[in-house]
Amino acid sequence: MRRALTTIIAAATFTCTSFAALAADVGKLSRDVIFGSQTQARTALDDLVRGGHRDAIPAVILGMRYQGRGALRSDYRAAFERLTGTRANDWFEAMLWQEAHPEIRPHPSYRELKLESFERIDPNFLRFLGGDRSDPAKMRIRLEEISWGGVRVDGIPSLDNPTLVSAADASYLIDDDLVFGVEINGDARAYPLRIMGWHEMFNDVIGGVPVALAYCTLCGAGVLYETTVAGRPEPFVFGSSGFLYRSNKLMFDRQTDSLWNQFTGKAVAGPLVNSGIELKTRPVTITSWREWRTDHPDTKALSLRTGHRRNYASGAVYNEYFSSPDLMFPSLGGGRNLTQKDYVFGLRVTAGAKAYPLNAFNGGRVINDRVGFQNVVLVGDASTRTVRAYDSGGRQFSAAGRKQLRANDGVWVIDEENLTGPGGQRLARLPGHIAYWFGWQSFVGGESEFYDG
Repeated sequence: MRRALTTIIAAATFTCTSFAALAADVGKLSRDVIFGSQTQARTALDDLVRGGHRDAIPAVILGMRYQGRGALRSDYRAAFERLTGTRANDWFEAMLWQEAHPEIRPHPSYRELKLESFERIDPNFLRFLGGDRSDPAKMRIRLEEISWGGVRVDGIPSLDNPTLVSAADASYLIDDDLVFGVEINGDARAYPLRIMGWHEMFNDVIGGVPVALAYCTLCGAGVLYETTVAGRPEPFVFGSSGFLYRSNKLMFDRQTDSLWNQFTGKAVAGPLVNSGIELKTRPVTITSWREWRTDHPDTKALSLRTGHRRNYASGAVYNEYFSSPDLMFPSLGGGRNLTQKDYVFGLRVTAGAKAYPLNAFNGGRVINDRVGFQNVVLVGDASTRTVRAYDSGGRQFSAAGRKQLRANDGVWVIDEENLTGPGGQRLARLPGHIAYWFGWQSFVGGESEFYDG
C-alpha cells in the first residue's frame, strides 16, 4: 500500500513538474513551431497541445502561414483544432478565428518571434514595429492581426509629385477607363485606376493644397487626405508599408515611420499613436475618363512616365482579384444581404456615417437622405462607380438633366466642390468614397447606418 502511494505521489510530482517545464518553455516551443525543422515543429505542436497552452495559438497560426503546408499541414490543423475547439483548414481561416477572439492574449515570446519573422522578410519592417513600437500598450491594433502583404517596404511605390499631362496628351486613356477625379480650387486632376492600382498612393499638391490619395486595392477604397496638419512643420508624405490589417493596407508617413490605417486616417503604431491626429478627408470621384474629360476639359492626367516599369494597360492590374468574389487576405467584415466585395459608397459626417450600396444608384439616381443630424443629397451612377454627396440644406432635390438638380427654388448646378443655386447660393460637397463592403464594415461599421432604400 505504501509503495503504491509512493508511486502515485511520484507520478503526480513528475506530471506537475512536466507541465511546469512546458509552461516555462512555451517560448522555445513557439520558436520551433514557426522556425524549426519539420521534426521540431511537429514535436513542439504536440507539446503545446498536451500542455493546453492557448497563449501559443497566435504562434501556431503564424506557423501555419509559413510552415503549415505540405507534410505538416495536417499537424498544424490538428493542433489548432485541439487548442481552440474549432476547425480551420488553413492560415486564412485561422486568422478569421483570431480576429473574432481578441480575448486570446499571446505568450510574451510571441512579439519577438513575430518581429523576427518580419525581419527575415525585410529588415526595414522593424522601422515600424521594432523596439517599443510593437508594445501592445502602445498600439491601436493587435500585433497578431498584422500580416505581411507579399511585398517589402515600398514594394508598392508611391507616386510623389508625379508627372502630369494635358487631356489632349493623355492619348493612352480610353473612354471607359475609370479615374480618380479630384478638383480643388479649380485645379482638376485625373488619376487613372489602371495606374494607381500599381502604386496605391500619390503625394501631390492640388489647387495649392497638399494631399495624398491612399488607395487600398484589396478593399476597393481610395481615400483623399489633406496632409497638412496643425502643429506639424511640413505636410506628411505617405508610402505603403507592405503590412496589412484585416485585408487593408497599413500606410506609413516618411517623417516618423508611424503606421496608419488607410481607411480611417489615424496612426495605429509608432510615435504618432497618441498624437490625436486624424487626417482630414477631401472629396474624390471615381468616374470614367469620358465623363471626367467632358466635364473638365482643362484637366490634367497622370503621365505614363512614372519612373517605374509596370503594365499600365487597361484591366491589367489585379484583374483576377477584382473579378473574383473572394478576398486575398482574411477579414470578417461583411453581413446584411451584401457580399464582402459588393461596392458601397461610404459617407462620414460630423454626426454620423452611412453606407449606400452602389446598386442603389443603378441607372443614375438622386437620393435625398439624412446622415446623423445632417440632411444630404447624393447623385450617382453605378455604371461608372460614381457617387457625389452634398449638404442639401434641407431641400429635396430631383434630377433635372446632366449636371443639374431641381429643387423648389429652381435648378442647381453640380460641380466637384459645391451645388450652386439659381441665386448663387452654394451647398458644400461632402467627402465620401467607394469601398468594398467588408472594408467599410471592418473599420466604420460599428458607427455606421446602412441605406436599404
